Amino acid sequence: MKLLGNGIVAQSGGPTPVINNSVCGVIQEWLKAKCTGTLYGALYGIKGVLQEDFVDLSSQSSEIIEGLRYTPGAALGSCRYKLKEEDYYKLLRIFKQHNIKYFFYIGGNDSMDTANRVHQLALSDNYPLKVIGIPKTIDNDLPFTDHCPGFGSAAKYLATTVIETGIDLKGLVNNSRVVILEVMGRNAGWLAAATALARREEAGAPHLICLPEVPLNKGKFLSEVERLYREIGYVYIVASEGLVDEKGDYLFAASCKDSFGHVQLGGLAGSLKAFIENETGIKARCNVPGTTQRSAMHLASFTDAEEAYMVGAEAVKLASGGRSGLMVTLTRADEDDYRCLTGNVELGKVANVEKKIPAEWISGSGHDVTSEFINYVSPLIRGEITVPIKNGLPNYVNLMLNGFADPERQAVGP
Repeated sequence: MKLLGNGIVAQSGGPTPVINNSVCGVIQEWLKAKCTGTLYGALYGIKGVLQEDFVDLSSQSSEIIEGLRYTPGAALGSCRYKLKEEDYYKLLRIFKQHNIKYFFYIGGNDSMDTANRVHQLALSDNYPLKVIGIPKTIDNDLPFTDHCPGFGSAAKYLATTVIETGIDLKGLVNNSRVVILEVMGRNAGWLAAATALARREEAGAPHLICLPEVPLNKGKFLSEVERLYREIGYVYIVASEGLVDEKGDYLFAASCKDSFGHVQLGGLAGSLKAFIENETGIKARCNVPGTTQRSAMHLASFTDAEEAYMVGAEAVKLASGGRSGLMVTLTRADEDDYRCLTGNVELGKVANVEKKIPAEWISGSGHDVTSEFINYVSPLIRGEITVPIKNGLPNYVNLMLNGFADPERQAVGP
């Protein structure tokens, strides 16, 4: 089918290392299709749509578009904004004014809810708008997809971090022989679990992996820390920021909330550090990578980048085929020789639903994962991205300024 009318793509929530691959997939598939209109990018997410702050993606140079495949962050800009009821009607008016018939929204759980509500409103208004959700999140907590684009790259970065800082910890004799690495993961511990990939020997780091799926028994936790300290001489702990106690309450959370009502997390490592030191007398230190775990394009997974591109391109294919109200999914096609195909699911089934680690993939101790989990995650971190370098540093593109970070940059392929 022809793409009749204009389209718009927007990014939402926290970026991933490969989120711009999805934008590139949307743009390049749009340009390949028989289209009568312009593809716009909304600057800074859904707010950019409401403010009619658009960039014409159809007119960008092919070099800039291809450069998105190795550029981190949200090239179009992102936001965390919960739409008010009146905002949905304003969105529809703006789509009509600009003859926008295709809306591609890249995001996580909350974004799929937004996309679904836009889809439902367009249906009730009889406006021929095709709405397709494109999955992204390093948390890997979207249901109905084997995994989420962005997760593999963040998992690769964190596992590498554990390898390197584990070597540092093992080889340094001082009075701080316990390390706590705090990783992202509000209610699902996929990223923390993935650091098990770092373990190269039985007694190697990480020694304890604390997941939101398993409430922390403080007595059992302390006993494990003390035992490992006696037997190995040092302890490496990985903990999800959303770790909960046996009552189901976050171990550490700020009093403020974001626009979607989510409690602001962060500070767990410091809380665990104080707890260990006060109860055992063993000195500890914290490593908190923060946004580096979702920004590290220099250590991104090639497999992850390819799949992020694939779901972006598939979104345009679905829309051009007259489909709407769907999120693109990834389906593992061959367990023996890893390969993923695209599928789709209704947005309403995904909206505000979180996928947690299956209980059978968590070890009996509650502080490790099984070989089944390792088999699941291992293929997702494969391959590397070639990032152009200038003067010893990465040289990324800057889509919003219609150019490169370095104005003197010469054309370099990805």
